[in-house]
Amino acid sequence: MSENPLQVIIDSDAEFFQLLEETRETSFPEDGIPLKYKLLMAMALDASKGAVNGVTSLAVQAMEAGATKEEVMQAVKVTHYICGVGSVYVAANALKDVL
Repeated sequence: MSENPLQVIIDSDAEFFQLLEETRETSFPEDGIPLKYKLLMAMALDASKGAVNGVTSLAVQAMEAGATKEEVMQAVKVTHYICGVGSVYVAANALKDVL
């Protein structure tokens, strides 16, 4: 991803974007659950909601934080168990250039 997917928000309402950034920082602190697992959880949620670009971005971030391809696929399997096969199709589309 070369451009921030929220660039239009940044350009239109910088104060709102700052609020979003603060929420992200609160959601992904350095303590507690390791970052790669937080990112895999977020990836699974995006897959369940049909957010292809979010799944791609979060999978890449999770792997940069140390997650393996196998862990990404395990997260997809858990998502399938809870949310159904639609989430697998979203993940497959999102991960085709990642895994």
